[in-house]
Amino acid sequence: MDVPPSAPLFTPGDPLAGLLDGPRARGAFLIRACFDPPWAVRVEDRAPLTVMLLVRGDAWVVPESGEGVRLRAGDLAIARGPAPYTCADDPATEPRALILPGGECVYPDGRSHNGSMDLGVRTWGSRPDGATVLLIGTYQMRSEINGRLLDALPPLLSLTDAEWRCPLTPLLMEEIVRDEPGQEVVLDRLLDLLLIAALRAWFARPDAEAPAWYRALADPVVGRVLRLLRDDPAHPWTVASLAAKAGVSRAALARRFTDLVGEPPMTHLTGLRLALAADRLRTTDATLAAIARQVGYGSAFSLSTAFKRVYGVSPQEHREGAPGAPPTGP
Repeated sequence: MDVPPSAPLFTPGDPLAGLLDGPRARGAFLIRACFDPPWAVRVEDRAPLTVMLLVRGDAWVVPESGEGVRLRAGDLAIARGPAPYTCADDPATEPRALILPGGECVYPDGRSHNGSMDLGVRTWGSRPDGATVLLIGTYQMRSEINGRLLDALPPLLSLTDAEWRCPLTPLLMEEIVRDEPGQEVVLDRLLDLLLIAALRAWFARPDAEAPAWYRALADPVVGRVLRLLRDDPAHPWTVASLAAKAGVSRAALARRFTDLVGEPPMTHLTGLRLALAADRLRTTDATLAAIARQVGYGSAFSLSTAFKRVYGVSPQEHREGAPGAPPTGP
């Protein structure tokens, strides 16, 4: 089965399509959770993003702080890590299991479940035809999701079935329990499509607090510049060359861009370049010099200096897994 990553859930120029281009789900943790009430699972896996789609029954998703959300059949929730949260039939139900990093499952007292809740291929819980069926897809590395997109999301968001109509549910239900060659790739792409569909619906809500860069894409001048920077961040852009492309003066572009996006054009470009470098350090074996050329820096030294100033760790430390602090986008 071939699942094209860009069809047909978004149109050319869709900012979410661009944000999810490049690094995406790689061997994402996907599972079909089946339970009979009472049930509760506390998730402490520190994953950057988890998508939960309720297929049957009722469920609650309760964050560590803030209000929980109730899901009914067809509803979807997205939890942004690394803060823990609990999935349950009722907020008052005590957790029966803990999910730790890497998908490890233990009892609340720390004893291993040792596969006692495994029900078949990517199926987990009390019984396969449980009253509640929840499809869960987890991005396990922050580099799999654009950092500016993560920073724009609340810790927990939800969409009702009526708000985000999506044809993917039956397909995902069918594919998640298959055990065939290349199945992980199929599921990774389905998870990406599911996320894109949900986020488009989320940002389209009248009450959604879309980030400044997302709203600015609708501006005829700033939107054009943002797309130029996104499509070719390694180009030696200047405010003058961007202004010429947009058909305005340098001063007008600088003022308008800063007003709408919350930072000057060159600062925004630096953030894009460093985010790309951070992803490539974690996901490729390319040398620092090669990555510097790919993202628009003249040398490994200049990239290293800028990277450490913004992220607080050197590129090598980031590659080795040091907990750098990516900047929060406007």
